[in-house]
Amino acid sequence: MATCDVCGNDYWMTFEVRTVGGVHTFDSFECAIQRLAPRCEHCDCRILGHGVEVEGRFFCCAHCARSADSLGDQIRDTVGSHPG
Repeated sequence: MATCDVCGNDYWMTFEVRTVGGVHTFDSFECAIQRLAPRCEHCDCRILGHGVEVEGRFFCCAHCARSADSLGDQIRDTVGSHPG
């Protein structure tokens, strides 16, 4: 058995996630998200999907990225827009 890096639970079904920074052991996806998912710089929620990155800053969505200091002009949100 192994111990979860986040909650300390000693569990027989833990799993490892290898990142550039090392190897992490978790007992659930919830704990993995808490340790590994970045936070939106505007609303502070965890970014679980693609998110938006502008100039090395991470946001959960285009709305939050546009709300950031003077980054609005650089955001092009094409989700749901007509391709033509």
